[in-house]
Amino acid sequence: MKARVLIRPKEGILDPQGQTVQRALAALGFDGVGEVHVGRLVELEVEDHSRVAEMCEKLLTNPLIEDYDIQLVTSAEPPAPRSDGDVRHPAGRDQRAEA
Repeated sequence: MKARVLIRPKEGILDPQGQTVQRALAALGFDGVGEVHVGRLVELEVEDHSRVAEMCEKLLTNPLIEDYDIQLVTSAEPPAPRSDGDVRHPAGRDQRAEA
C-alpha cells in the first residue's frame, strides 16, 4: 500500500521559504496570493500503514515545528505531481506551445 505524507510548518512557525515564494509571486504580477507555506511530500510504499504516523514522529518530521497529514493511496488514484516540474496542465502547455 502507498502512503503520502504532506509535511508543512506548524501554524505560527516562521516559514522563510513560503515568504520568499509569496514575495516572488507578487513581483511576477500574481496579485491576490495570501499566505504561502512551503512543505514537502513523502511517498512511501508500506506493508503496514498503521506505522506511518510513528515513522513521521520518529524520522520524517520535526514534531516541534511541523505538522503532517497522512493519505493512504488506492491504486485507482492518479499519481501525485512530480517534483521535477512536470505538472500536467493541458491548457498551460497549449498556451505555451502557441506563444
